[in-house]
Amino acid sequence: MKFYLVHSVGNRMRFRTDSVMSNATARLIFDEVGAIDGITGVKVNPLTGSVLVTFATAEARTRITNYLADLETNPPAKRSLAHRMSRKASVVAVRETIAERVEAAEDNPFLKGLSNLMSRAVTEMPVLKTAAAPFRGKPGEDAADLDLSPVARWLVLRPVLPMLVNIANVFLGAIPYFFRGVGNLLRGKLNVEVLDAAAIAVSLLLRDFKTAGLVILLLGMGEMLERYTRKKSLASLADQLALKVDQVWVRRGSEVVAMPLKDVTAKDRIVVRTGAKIPVDGKVVAGNAEVNQATMTGEPLPVHREAGGTVFAGTVVEDGEIDIVLTKKGGETRLNEIVRFIETSEKSKAGIQGKAEHLADAVVPFNFALAGLVYLFTRNLTRMASVLMVDYSCALKLATPLAILTAMKTGTKNGVLIKGGRYIEALSEIDTVVFDKTGSLTQASPKLSDVVSLDAKKSQKEILGLAACLEEHFPHPVSRAVVRAAEEAGADHFKEEHDSEVRYIVAHGICSSVDGEKVVIGSRHFIEEDEGVDVTPGLKHVERLAAEGKSVLYMAKGGKLIGILGIVDPLRPEAKDVITALRARGVKRIVMLTGDDERTAKNVCEQLGITEYRAQVLPTDKAKHVAELKAEGCRVLMLGDGVNDSPALSSADVGVTLKEGSDIAQEVADVVLTRNSLSDLPFAVDLARATMKRIKTNFTVSVGLNTGFMAGGLFGFLMPAVSAVLHNLTTIGVCLNAMRPAIGEPEDPGTVMRELIAILSAPANTKKTSGEAAAERLVAADDD
Repeated sequence: MKFYLVHSVGNRMRFRTDSVMSNATARLIFDEVGAIDGITGVKVNPLTGSVLVTFATAEARTRITNYLADLETNPPAKRSLAHRMSRKASVVAVRETIAERVEAAEDNPFLKGLSNLMSRAVTEMPVLKTAAAPFRGKPGEDAADLDLSPVARWLVLRPVLPMLVNIANVFLGAIPYFFRGVGNLLRGKLNVEVLDAAAIAVSLLLRDFKTAGLVILLLGMGEMLERYTRKKSLASLADQLALKVDQVWVRRGSEVVAMPLKDVTAKDRIVVRTGAKIPVDGKVVAGNAEVNQATMTGEPLPVHREAGGTVFAGTVVEDGEIDIVLTKKGGETRLNEIVRFIETSEKSKAGIQGKAEHLADAVVPFNFALAGLVYLFTRNLTRMASVLMVDYSCALKLATPLAILTAMKTGTKNGVLIKGGRYIEALSEIDTVVFDKTGSLTQASPKLSDVVSLDAKKSQKEILGLAACLEEHFPHPVSRAVVRAAEEAGADHFKEEHDSEVRYIVAHGICSSVDGEKVVIGSRHFIEEDEGVDVTPGLKHVERLAAEGKSVLYMAKGGKLIGILGIVDPLRPEAKDVITALRARGVKRIVMLTGDDERTAKNVCEQLGITEYRAQVLPTDKAKHVAELKAEGCRVLMLGDGVNDSPALSSADVGVTLKEGSDIAQEVADVVLTRNSLSDLPFAVDLARATMKRIKTNFTVSVGLNTGFMAGGLFGFLMPAVSAVLHNLTTIGVCLNAMRPAIGEPEDPGTVMRELIAILSAPANTKKTSGEAAAERLVAADDD
């Protein structure tokens, strides 16, 4: 088992292996790494082969690296039980080690081979292949090329096979459940795996092989239902997060030219500037920059990168400029992006989902207690088995995550990408919405409407040309508006400026030098307070522009105000209707934040019907305003699209951005409106609320029906087989209800049936491509 370093940031390292890691191996690595001096935290994910370690000392870093390197020559499988037990001091630890060995036996090649051999022996019969035809999908679909389904084998094979073969099949099918149950019991856990094993064991003791076989069949169907649905839903989500960069800038001598990403080779030097997303995994060969690596590492603060440093696709240059050469691109980097998202979204469970899972395990001891009391008073194993056949955990554990994933899948189909279950729950509870103005309520396509010269020696055209010289270096919408207006007016760009450094101060402005004098352009706060320029000469023009609802740019040279530029950014046509729709959904407060002055802010709010606003808000103050609303007891949704909105998006209960928003905003936000339309925001709220309502309905139905079935078994009205069927049909019914879109058009019945058939179909020996196998591992990932 060979591990390689994925990334190292500060006192945190992530390793990964391409080898298959069993649960027992994962626990061993967790124990032994955690025992190393100086290690402060360990997370092992067996399904992605990931080991995340945090450490306190350089010595600990060396020890963990050496330990994982040693696993290549001395893998856990070769270590004796005595060796592993010698590393553990307590009785509990010894019991844990034995439990690991018991669970590892589930993967025994001999047992698996025997099970596959028996399955193929009965399913290759021509008459049974013909009988199974209705259970197969169409070529090219997910259900294509599947063998006989478990249902077909149960209905068609069991009556015609010899009794001994059927009994052998039941015992082989029961082995995995026994291993899981015993393993959990040895750890002192009385959970649903133990309950399943007990139910099967009691049926076998009663020689009721039909019931035992039926329970195994239904348990397998439930597992396949969850696995298939998660795969389908998360595949849709992963596609939304795939890195979509088609064109990059490449240095050719003294020029920088555009080139399709697919044509870039390891010899090309890719240029990435402030605000741009890094398109490939690569190495920095020139320049320096502050890079936000939250996509790959989860670290909120940017890291400094200079020549010799490593950068990852999907991360963002917050400040600076770097030249990089690629080490990985295309599918390789997208795979890393998908892995990161799935690991993160699996941890982002809704609070109600965590409560359901906790409750599901908490009621298992009561199942056993009730079954024990039944046997104590009746001495009837059949009644006891009927009670054991029913539990609450299956529906509670399966239906809630399936409803969450279905909501996420429905959202992606309707322009709403939700990054985790907890955000669905938070979205359903919001009562306050905060909008950033520029780019969120406006179209983010500003136009230059006015140019005022305050320098008697410069014409409006010259003022515009000078402004364009500074603005042309940056991809901000306002910058593009100024440059476009200068080009249309034929305003010359000053060559002298190109030989000077141009610096962009996020959410404030730009500064450079011309003719040896400092030139700045930006907001009033930047010009007046940061640069100390007197803006009094331009206030008359500023008042006029503000009264017209226009934003203002101030420009100064040599410490003197020389020009005023008026910018008009049309409101989004859907903005007013969206605000009305939110109020109709019970949103009590809608607040607008803007860096514009009081008159401009008031003008916009009057047009949209917004009663609360904060004007002349600094970037750092946006998060402060959100925190104040939360302190008042509000459940806050923040919608913004700019770099300076990121702190506020993080502070809100739910952060929402638009697809065409800044890369940083898209990384920080919990929800992305992928069609770039505010109209999808009310839909997102409706989807979240409908999902939570369905989860609560499923909970009520599941508990009510299963309580009735348990009572039927308790008083002898239901036999074990009937209890098992009714319980599992309830579970499947609740899960299928959870899989239905909570809102929107219902699924086509034919599609639902084909997907259900695919869910119930699980060939014992179907070969998978390496890509399919990897995808299944990714979908099942859980970093707990």
